[in-house]
Amino acid sequence: MTAPQTTIPVEGTAAPGRVELLRARARAWLGALWPAPVLVDSKQRLRAVLGAFVGIAVAGLITRWTGGANGLNPWLIAPIGASAVLVFAVPASPLAQPWAVLGGNTLSALVGIACVLAIPDPAIAGAVAVALAIAVMFQLRCLHPPGGASALLVVLAHTGQFEFAAFPVLLNSALLVLAGMAYNSLTGRPYPHTQAAPAPAGPQSGSRFSAADLDTALAHYNQVVDISRDDLEALLHDAESAAYWRNLGQLRCSDVMSRDPVSVQFGSRLAEAWELMRSRRIKALPVTDRARRIVGIVTVADFMRGVDLDQHEGIAQRLRALMRLSGTTHSDRPEVVGQIMTRKVQVASADRFLIELAPLFSEKGHHHIPIIDAEQRLVGIITQSDLIRALYRAVQPG
Repeated sequence: MTAPQTTIPVEGTAAPGRVELLRARARAWLGALWPAPVLVDSKQRLRAVLGAFVGIAVAGLITRWTGGANGLNPWLIAPIGASAVLVFAVPASPLAQPWAVLGGNTLSALVGIACVLAIPDPAIAGAVAVALAIAVMFQLRCLHPPGGASALLVVLAHTGQFEFAAFPVLLNSALLVLAGMAYNSLTGRPYPHTQAAPAPAGPQSGSRFSAADLDTALAHYNQVVDISRDDLEALLHDAESAAYWRNLGQLRCSDVMSRDPVSVQFGSRLAEAWELMRSRRIKALPVTDRARRIVGIVTVADFMRGVDLDQHEGIAQRLRALMRLSGTTHSDRPEVVGQIMTRKVQVASADRFLIELAPLFSEKGHHHIPIIDAEQRLVGIITQSDLIRALYRAVQPG
């Protein structure tokens, strides 16, 4: 008999499971470095490319002409290229708005000049300039990423003249903004992107969250969001609406109806119909012919119409009397379902969208809607409970 072999792990090697775990983590880390696709079509990409060309050309040509007339140089700064990306590629971004461009670039340049004059070491001056520029932009609501580049550019160029902030920085920024206003508006992208008025505290009609809920979420996130608050709210409402229609808008009556519903025929006795409704705990019965085509519907209300409800006492006895057969060939009181049923029946086809029935329940007062197939035969029934159950499932997360 051969003794079982035991595998002894060699010191310094990892177990197979451990190796796979490390590989999975490495793949996840490398995957995080790969950028997500930009969900912008080719038309919008071309619009941004041409816009940047127009913006930089306007800023460069006019500033060069102005500087040449006055002997000023340089006439164009590199951070304006980064500003052009924001103004023309993401004109709705809070970081791309006119005050962000003007204030972010110009104020940061002023901070950089001050640091050049106050701090001899350019490495320390550059670090302080960028940090202070960010603080100033936060405080004055003009956060603009190229502003950090403007502050650092001034330090690296060792520019100690405050006039540099006016020319070329401010003039470049102003011309770029003006070009952005004209070009974006002409190409269907409003610029500046105005912030919508604050919404009421309560949720919008049909929405599951309110403006206050969004503010709470943003406060919890506690980071700069490169999208205006109203755009973010609109996107969330659009996503909510898309999810709602995905979950409910594509549902058809056949998806939620109760199949093979209990029904009675025109000549069924009243007592038989009442007993069915009582034993099944239902309040309506479709009435069909022998081919199971709808000819009416009988409800508790139909039975009650045959009883004098003005007299509260003895209702049970009168109801039993209503359903008792007279035993004669001719009678003035009803004895079969067809004599008390409601003949005008609201029906729906099995392939009809469920959402189309909501107004019938909510506004028309219907409680039961028989469902028919292509041959007009009864195949199901939808009640208010069925609709509510479908609505509840549609709004559940996940």
